[in-house]
Amino acid sequence: MKWSIEYSRDADKFIERENISVEVREQIKHFLKKMRGQSINIDVKKLKGKWKGYLRIKKGKLRIIFSVNVKDRVLYIKRVDFRGKVYK
Repeated sequence: MKWSIEYSRDADKFIERENISVEVREQIKHFLKKMRGQSINIDVKKLKGKWKGYLRIKKGKLRIIFSVNVKDRVLYIKRVDFRGKVYK
């Protein structure tokens, strides 16, 4: 069974506005490979506080905040933005 990726409206708008869909897709692919046990160098961190239950991928100034439903094999991209704005 393949993984599906769902985007929030905010994440989708940012990706379209900044024309970074390729970068976001690459980071998600790397994360899925890491979940499968491959040795991939990707900066993933569990978030705390307001964002508890979410993970963060960091690539340069770009941040991708998402949650993972392993049972249903769904990645939900909550926010994509630059470092200073993503957590607000």
